[in-house]
Amino acid sequence: MTMIGEENKNEKKNFDTELFCDAVPKEVPRINGIIQKFYDWAQANSLWILAFGTGCGSIEMRPLYTARYDISRFGMAPRPTPRQSNLFIISGYASVKTLKRIVRSYEQMQNPKFVMGLGSCTVNGGMYWDSYNTINRLDHYIPVDTYVAGCMPRPEALIAGFEDLKKRIKEGRAEGANEYAKNFEWYKANQKKVIKDWDMPDYNW
Repeated sequence: MTMIGEENKNEKKNFDTELFCDAVPKEVPRINGIIQKFYDWAQANSLWILAFGTGCGSIEMRPLYTARYDISRFGMAPRPTPRQSNLFIISGYASVKTLKRIVRSYEQMQNPKFVMGLGSCTVNGGMYWDSYNTINRLDHYIPVDTYVAGCMPRPEALIAGFEDLKKRIKEGRAEGANEYAKNFEWYKANQKKVIKDWDMPDYNW
């Protein structure tokens, strides 16, 4: 019975690893001149959101889609899957249990991609900063391009955060994806210190 269980476990692990490529990410060099500026402008004005709400942190995301705030006027829209998104919003505290899902979702997003940490819990753990199960420094595991502090930040603060991110993109300063590729081994080492059941390839493309 034990042997059958071990075989099933190994089969599941092999199946999981076959779903993803183990090729490491590569830096995408910037192009000098007006073409790169056009790319930056286009990316800043076409942000498609993958929202990762871990609890109360996501409650202020909903009003953004209503007629009062209407983020579609900024060229932004929510998307259902990582592969359709280029802005990853992590709202609320990040726990040890959810970090694996955060990493997997981030790595499935195609470049260029950006990350926003939403709420005090995402910034430094918030009221759970001394919990054994809370990730206090999200930027040690995936790069974060901008943070929006608050508990919880109102929709107006979120819109201000979007404007800050768009400004950074247009100025060529939102290079989190390239930073992840450049410091890939450092990020992976940090991730594996926390994620004990590492049953996936090092890169989940």
